[in-house]
Amino acid sequence: MEAKDIQFFRDMLNSMLEDILQKGQATIDDMTETVEVYADPADRATAESDRAFTLRLRDRERKLIKKIQQAVTRIEEGEFGVCVECGEEIGIARLKARPMTTLCINCKSKQEEDEMVRGD
Repeated sequence: MEAKDIQFFRDMLNSMLEDILQKGQATIDDMTETVEVYADPADRATAESDRAFTLRLRDRERKLIKKIQQAVTRIEEGEFGVCVECGEEIGIARLKARPMTTLCINCKSKQEEDEMVRGD
């Protein structure tokens, strides 16, 4: 992979990380500053449901942060864009779609097929 491609993905990953961290901080600020009292139990239930959904999203993003950080580490170590299963280069199109991936499309497809067979 060329140096310009590596820099593109480093910038992309850092941008994703910064965006996730900003969203997380905004959620914390919103939940600590907003104290609403609902007269209608249905309104309160809706607000709690929305809050729970937002927290689930942030939890998924928290897990994504680790994957992004690992991808940045792979860039620094010169291992970025190489499939951990077969050792082949991961295609640029796949990396653009999922820059934190560790598997090429063939190995990922095989992994998903195996998961379907096992029922995971």
